Amino acid sequence: MEEDHIDRSLLNLPEPILDCILKLLSPIELIKMSMVCTCLRDACRSDHLWENHINQKWGTIVGDFAFKEWQWHLTKFKSEEEEEEALLDQNCSLGSFCGSCPLPCTGSYLQDFNQLRTFLPNNSMLALYFSLQGGKFWFPAQFYRGPRVRDALFRYDSTSQTFTAREQRVGGRWLLWKGIMWERLRLSPVATPPCFCHVSDCLEDLKPGDHIEIQGKKKSDPHYEWFYAVIGHLDSCNENEEYCCCRHSDFEVKSKDK
Repeated sequence: MEEDHIDRSLLNLPEPILDCILKLLSPIELIKMSMVCTCLRDACRSDHLWENHINQKWGTIVGDFAFKEWQWHLTKFKSEEEEEEALLDQNCSLGSFCGSCPLPCTGSYLQDFNQLRTFLPNNSMLALYFSLQGGKFWFPAQFYRGPRVRDALFRYDSTSQTFTAREQRVGGRWLLWKGIMWERLRLSPVATPPCFCHVSDCLEDLKPGDHIEIQGKKKSDPHYEWFYAVIGHLDSCNENEEYCCCRHSDFEVKSKDK
């Protein structure tokens, strides 16, 4: 008995099923699949697929602030899209390493806008993934330097699978730190820019034994650093939990650079 012909093309699958299949593909496999035809190209470049890959690989170090910075670059690119000569005058870059007044703040930097030209207007997450992977997008994050945590801009080196940090110092000059491992990076715990002191809303809840981070900076340094600390008892306290009144007392934190 002759079997009925069954068309097994991916394009004939219901859209939810096709989407589930595409979610299982790696970034490289998605790119290869997008070259099959126009329909698969559009499906494989969908923002939600690439946003998943960004979260899987970069989610621990690329946060909301970095996404807002990326959106700023997209807006800037679109507003100047018809002014190609103006973009070329910027040495194929968008943004700058200079922040806002009154003190320099960490922003972001897009080193190459060609991927935006290729993937926009509907594939901004795909452009972001490859801008991160290729080290073209310098994004804001923090990294550990001994007991301190510093804010800086970072770019990824896919060859060594490490990061380069660009840290702003006094006078607007920048220092480069290379070979930084993944485990030394983290998202900023607060939305306050590094050139401003963060005002906490939980000081009244602190008690001896709590593990905290405090800010500090040198007079000549425009940026605050974060230091790990543990809340201790007052000298006048016998450290008996039943009679301890330290949490109801005013205290002052003093630190010295070592």
